[in-house]
Amino acid sequence: MAVADTLKYDNEIFRGYITWSGILLVKLLLMSFLTGINRIRKGAYENPEDIRGRENVELKKDEDVERVRRAHLNDLENIPAFLLAGFFYVLTEPNVDLALWLFRIAVLARIGHTIVYAIYPVRQPARGICFMICVFITLFMIIANIVAFFKI
Repeated sequence: MAVADTLKYDNEIFRGYITWSGILLVKLLLMSFLTGINRIRKGAYENPEDIRGRENVELKKDEDVERVRRAHLNDLENIPAFLLAGFFYVLTEPNVDLALWLFRIAVLARIGHTIVYAIYPVRQPARGICFMICVFITLFMIIANIVAFFKI
């Protein structure tokens, strides 16, 4: 199948990639709001302009806000690799069921990572398992892309 045909909405794999990537990107964007909500709730402001005009408010850090920020940073470090690997994986014309399950599981693992890291903190290994699931799926797709490119 030509690349132009692969990247059409009637291609079930491409449609699945767009859907699950869209969900993941919305989740990524919501992390900024989650950080802001926690800052307001905890009164944890780090920038002088955020407290200008308010009395008895000081700049401070809060562990809960920092936890959300670290989860957001983790997303920013891992989601772009997944999105790029997934896009190229679509071009390899993989098995439909396998591709869709890889997309679903990876996105649900990232959502799970956010829940157990930033929203309702849970002891390890919960966060590590969620993190590694998405990493392994991303690595699998990268290897599949390389194999397909070099026709190994």
